[in-house]
Amino acid sequence: MIRKTIAALILVPLAVFIVALAIANRHPVTLSLDPLAPDQPALAVTQPLFLILLLAVLAGVIVGGVASWLRQGRWRRAARRTEAEARALRAENETLKQRLDAGEHVPSSRAVTLATRRPLDRDAAAAPGGRDKSRPPM
Repeated sequence: MIRKTIAALILVPLAVFIVALAIANRHPVTLSLDPLAPDQPALAVTQPLFLILLLAVLAGVIVGGVASWLRQGRWRRAARRTEAEARALRAENETLKQRLDAGEHVPSSRAVTLATRRPLDRDAAAAPGGRDKSRPPM
């Protein structure tokens, strides 16, 4: 509910601004892409100013998104690698559980002693300051 309200508080004024910009800048403007011959450009486009501005903003958003996506490639790769490792460890864990349930001897170097594992001691998990940060303060 809060997310929708915040989105509405941002998007409604933005939409009003874009409509006002479009109404105020309906006049055609010639955009010349030929710096050598400004009086007779080889490549020129005549469009309303608001359309040119909106296309420039859209191009900036796309370029920024692509740049951000490319910079985050290292983190996506690490996440995929970690997920694959977790999947392999879960499969190994299930295999070892099945072997323990069947009474088969599991070598101690790879044994997961699920039956003899003690429950987590909450005081041992406390932060160095003595406060358990996973619990809210009293």
